[in-house]
Amino acid sequence: MTLKLSLISFLLISLLSNAQQTISVKGSKPFPATENYTFICEKYILTGEINVQIAKTDKGGILKLTIATANDKARISGGVYVDLVNADVIACTDKNVKESEEGKTASYYYFTPAEFLKLKKTDIKAIRFIITGNSNAFGNQTGYFTAINQKNYFSTAFDKSKKTFDTAAAISLL
Repeated sequence: MTLKLSLISFLLISLLSNAQQTISVKGSKPFPATENYTFICEKYILTGEINVQIAKTDKGGILKLTIATANDKARISGGVYVDLVNADVIACTDKNVKESEEGKTASYYYFTPAEFLKLKKTDIKAIRFIITGNSNAFGNQTGYFTAINQKNYFSTAFDKSKKTFDTAAAISLL
């Protein structure tokens, strides 16, 4: 019985480790990361979504935000606020680490070890960010936005499944 249990746990651990994703920032070594979460951003008219990924580093962690843009002049810039379920707020300053390709822009923000420890214990509720660039009639939407940890736009009252991502559990596995 214990052999079967240990074999099953070994298979689960190996599957999880093989399925793990990584983040590499501008040629650095790859860091183990969570899956790419799609948070709902209702006020961002272009897509209504932002991709969120978190990685563990030697000195804390990295937050990667990726969003589709109408042109290459739009960027996620300025400070970012990560709101946690327990009402804590983690303020991330802009270190100007950005990428832009294939109609998407990505920005990277860094967590201290203490902030990363908070992320391990509590799920993310929302992320507040700013998109800058030149705004014109057919350009990109700019301004202040909030991305909510929510899997779907719509659900019914009868749907009893979990409607948010378990970010704390995924981060604690890193």
